[in-house]
Amino acid sequence: MTEAWVTLATNDDYARGALVLAHSLRRVNTTRKLHVMITNQVSVRLRQELEAVFDAVSVVDVMDSNDPENLALISRPDLGCTFTKLNCWRLTQYTKCVFLDADTLVVQNADELFDRPDFSAAADIGWPDTFNSGVFVYAPSLETYHRLVEFAVEHGSFDGGDQGLLNEFYPDWRDLPSAHRLPFIYNMTAGAFYTYPAAYKRYGKDTKIVHFIGAQKPWHGSSAVHQGEHYHTWKAIYNAHVAHTTDSETVTSTLSGLEPKLEHRLKTDRPPVEVNTYTKFRFYLEW
Repeated sequence: MTEAWVTLATNDDYARGALVLAHSLRRVNTTRKLHVMITNQVSVRLRQELEAVFDAVSVVDVMDSNDPENLALISRPDLGCTFTKLNCWRLTQYTKCVFLDADTLVVQNADELFDRPDFSAAADIGWPDTFNSGVFVYAPSLETYHRLVEFAVEHGSFDGGDQGLLNEFYPDWRDLPSAHRLPFIYNMTAGAFYTYPAAYKRYGKDTKIVHFIGAQKPWHGSSAVHQGEHYHTWKAIYNAHVAHTTDSETVTSTLSGLEPKLEHRLKTDRPPVEVNTYTKFRFYLEW
């Protein structure tokens, strides 16, 4: 019974995010496999870096919603390619997976998520009757994958990206037993347009997975959106393990003593990297 953390890198920027994510998972001593899906937009250099950290790398082709009108509603024209995420249901070598967007950071061990049922996710703070698709627990299935593809072609997505699509595909999520609804600590949306400082002061120490939502990502540098302890943790891991992959100047911490001692070393007996090339799918959705 093999289980895995799964993420997606559609280009070099997200590949660097995936590298930070992988190192954060190693740092908290996860016992599950790490699998990254990549597209041909990821350079050879970054692919080699990913192969050194992840247990498995698979190459997938871009699946694009081609829906600029709905993407404009959320001011994120870049999210059409997030339909590529649907390929995660094809990873049937695993019995259960937790998908993490490449702009997430694991700050405490969260392996207990694999005890959650298929399909589980945390509420989206922008509309809590819907879930945020940056973190979800699922069971890979070719049948589910094909149903998702058919659903996407027929219905599209109300926001032009994967989150709108998946919420339409799982419309009864909010009515399922409570085990299907993940606590906010598993998808703490850092940099959100609304925060509750008192609640963060009370419960923030329990946070396990941080999600840097929005167009401004931590690899773009510090901003009014991303700062504070979680951003600096991300930055410390980036500087220790990922900064050498870019020609730009290494991001340095503005606070002293924040960079943790990252003592993780890759196991020399790790199985060979799996590389699969899937059939190309691309959506052209019309309304």
